[in-house]
Amino acid sequence: MLVDRIDALLPQTQCTKCGFDGCRPYAQALACDTADINQCPPGGASGIAALAQLLGRAPVPLNPAHGQERARRLARIDEARCIGCTLCIQACPVDAIIGAPKQMHVVLEDACTGCDLCLPPCPVDCIEMFAPQSPLPPWQRADAESARVRYASRTLRLARERAENDIRLAQKAAQKLAGLEREISAQATSDAVRDAALERKRAIVQAAIERARQRQRTTAP
Repeated sequence: MLVDRIDALLPQTQCTKCGFDGCRPYAQALACDTADINQCPPGGASGIAALAQLLGRAPVPLNPAHGQERARRLARIDEARCIGCTLCIQACPVDAIIGAPKQMHVVLEDACTGCDLCLPPCPVDCIEMFAPQSPLPPWQRADAESARVRYASRTLRLARERAENDIRLAQKAAQKLAGLEREISAQATSDAVRDAALERKRAIVQAAIERARQRQRTTAP
């Protein structure tokens, strides 16, 4: 399948710099000939060349509107400034950041793809992208496959969590509805009992009136 072959050539950083939500959507657009082959900065010139060969297109320079090709950088969190908001954890597409609410977060450097997506949501600007003193080795196919697995695992986890949350919300809604139905039923029963009691009282009073009238008729001269 062409989409799979294209996707296999992409770096799987899921950085969205290409203008799509991830590497797979970009691959789908390329397969449909609705995207250019020069929209992936992490893939760089070599990635463009590989896509050009696969798709039978002429190689072109990277479109600067999508960024620049550069050595991979890693995210680093300033421990003193981190407030534990978890927004960076939610933004990382490959679960390369770990931590808990109101506790300092940590970047797993071996898993970080350098996508930069953790920077914008941080409310205290405690994250920076840095290049290690020893340059990182070029991004290899094994790195891309590892990132793909982490991204797929995260996607499945989020889908499962959403489904579980939907079930919890549905159960709560069902419980509230059942409680409301019980209240309405109890109120209806209470109203029925009250109305029946009032009706009995009216009947007793009316019977007493009729007896009084009857006595009046029988005692009249």
